[in-house]
Amino acid sequence: MKEKIQNAMRNIPSMDRMLLMPWTKKYEAEIGRDSVKSIISGVLDDQREKILKDPEVPFDTEKIASEAEKRVKARAHKSLRPVVNATGVVLHTNLGRSLLAKEALEAVVKTAESYSTLEYSPETGSRGHRNDHVEWLLCRLTGAEAAIVVNNNAAAVILCLGALAKEKETVISRGELVEIGGSFRIPEIMALSGTKMVEVGTTNMTHLRDFESALSEDTAMILKVHPSNFSVEGFTSSVPREELAKLAHDNDIIFMEDLGSGMLTEPHIKYGKADPTVRSCIEAGVDLVTFSGDKLLGGPQIGAIAGSACLVEKLRKYPLLRALRVDKMTLAAFEATLRLYLKGESGSIPTFRMINRDTEDMKKQARRFKRKLLALLSRTRLRSVFLDVVPVNDTVGGGSFPGSELPGFAVSLKLPELGSAGKLAEKLRSFEIPVIAGASDDQVLFHVRTLSEKDEKWIIEGFKDMFSIDPGKAESID
Repeated sequence: MKEKIQNAMRNIPSMDRMLLMPWTKKYEAEIGRDSVKSIISGVLDDQREKILKDPEVPFDTEKIASEAEKRVKARAHKSLRPVVNATGVVLHTNLGRSLLAKEALEAVVKTAESYSTLEYSPETGSRGHRNDHVEWLLCRLTGAEAAIVVNNNAAAVILCLGALAKEKETVISRGELVEIGGSFRIPEIMALSGTKMVEVGTTNMTHLRDFESALSEDTAMILKVHPSNFSVEGFTSSVPREELAKLAHDNDIIFMEDLGSGMLTEPHIKYGKADPTVRSCIEAGVDLVTFSGDKLLGGPQIGAIAGSACLVEKLRKYPLLRALRVDKMTLAAFEATLRLYLKGESGSIPTFRMINRDTEDMKKQARRFKRKLLALLSRTRLRSVFLDVVPVNDTVGGGSFPGSELPGFAVSLKLPELGSAGKLAEKLRSFEIPVIAGASDDQVLFHVRTLSEKDEKWIIEGFKDMFSIDPGKAESID
């Protein structure tokens, strides 16, 4: 046994031999020679482990080299890179949610490539506050007395509960004890902030009297939470925010709402139950509203808190705020996005534009894209190509407008010689710019609602590479 192991070990290629492989130079230029050696060393160590378990395990230099190249290539690729969202989900959480407007991108670049007024006031020549860049804009757009921003909406909720209800009671309906993506659970967030959760009502029915009977001398806050990515239909009852606001104020306690979506202007969406705007919540008497910047607002990831000036002032003084503060590039993008709303140009924000797309416009785009794909695939050796323009249901996503369906169009594609829709989808994800598509009835679906002209070009380029089509011979496709 020992002799078999030793013989097998001798057949493992040396590091020097591996480094002479033709592909190593390319990757050494990308990630450095030491990194390439480290990854190859890991592959060789894995092979030694296999031999120790089974000295007769089959292997050869070519197989080891192939595995090494695969791992090195994976590390040489940028991990955070663009993808094509062909799913029809506008706010796709896993794919980065909102796309930034051109003005926001320009603001980020300008701020990142030079020094800035992040915490400096040119007027006074003294230190400024990073929140100043967006507070007035938020107040103007929401009707709030004051506002403050942190790095995301979860942080905004934690900050408010910790600063205003720590070691005191917060009353919340059982129907709003939600869990959203990434295991973000309201009960756990409340526990982390140090407040004592008091549940009232049932999953589907909560009445004003439930809140009234739960109030005590230790109650600091009533909390209302957006249900995010689900809705309860049928025999249900919830308390209007106006009634909760009156109850809270009559008892000298805070009424806070985690709105989540961050809608500043109502889109022209006609399908599903609409989310309230931040302004409508404040006008209804909510003392503090927390919301995201990268959902319906259409900006970068940020958590905003808008409402009562005296409460926001307490948040400014809470020590946790410094750990949750926002970086300069996020602030630049957020300010630029808010200014588009201020100018009445929300239609230039990609999220807003995609949600409100005209169905006839999408049908025309789908037909054009179908022609491009057909022109390309007709140049391949495929014998069977099935392409069609089909009606589909898109969605807002991101926990906004739960249950909503947006009528749209997609280009359906079936290539039987390449296997099932699942196999084709896997090949699309392996493109230089990965393409994430929908699927139905064993067909891949390219939902055009979320496809830009640039995305279409990336898909075409991916197919050219897949089928080794000479770009020069395929110019007319684009």
